[in-house]
Amino acid sequence: MKPQFHKVPLNAQDSFSIRHEVKASFGNIWHYHPELELHYVIRGEGVRFIGDNVSNFSAGEMLLVGENLPHTWRCNEAYFREDPALPVEAIVMQFRPDCLGRDFLNLTETQPIRRLYEKALRGLLIKGGTSEKVAALLHSAVEAQPLQRLIVLLSILDVLSHSADLETITSERAFYQSNELETVRLNKVYSYTLSNYAKDIGLDEIASVASLSVTSFCRYFKLMTHKTYHEFLTEIRVSHACRALVENKLSAEAICFESGFNNLSNFYRHFKRVKGITPLEYKRNYLQ
Repeated sequence: MKPQFHKVPLNAQDSFSIRHEVKASFGNIWHYHPELELHYVIRGEGVRFIGDNVSNFSAGEMLLVGENLPHTWRCNEAYFREDPALPVEAIVMQFRPDCLGRDFLNLTETQPIRRLYEKALRGLLIKGGTSEKVAALLHSAVEAQPLQRLIVLLSILDVLSHSADLETITSERAFYQSNELETVRLNKVYSYTLSNYAKDIGLDEIASVASLSVTSFCRYFKLMTHKTYHEFLTEIRVSHACRALVENKLSAEAICFESGFNNLSNFYRHFKRVKGITPLEYKRNYLQ
């Protein structure tokens, strides 16, 4: 998929950026940048897009996004109502691979960090005790003085580079830079799909949103995302179903239709294809 280039704000005197954000939402612009990004969600939930992966996110999730890997976090609709009682909150650290010096990654001692950066090109979900350790370090870095903040960054990289609590997010596919027109077009498709996934979305309808003919849209979307629009729409619907299953308030049948599937058979078949397990197994695994 072709995302928008994003220039990370950075003070001239700083070698990397860290900020504690509390705001209405995370926005929804599909973008990339040459910095790695350590993203820790303290409050908020919705759907995230990392490379070719579509998944839910919620409070406590921590990711390391590699350089130039496209990504965006799309909060649930409730967050776009700008309710001051319902903000999102995150700590975001962004740094270039060479922020500690051009020769830093050539040192013998830093080879584990170099390997970490290579793994992060596909995005890494940070779990378990590692997430807890890094969360504490991120909180301390927000308030630290410049030199101490640099020491904290090294501590975080040390923890991550020796951790087994890392899970790769994307498949092994290339991603490409985009021009402004393509960025606007894909963000329109994303936003329209996320707002209308519960109803039938025909190819005529979504092609019109993208200002393309049906044939051109199908070719374009497959080229950019390595999947068909129907596959993408199904992933969005399954992500909604996953959230509803763990909330444990609705029956499987109600979740099926609320998520945009037209019958239970299709719901179970598509859910198992995307997640590898049935909805009941997913719910049991999460609630146990």
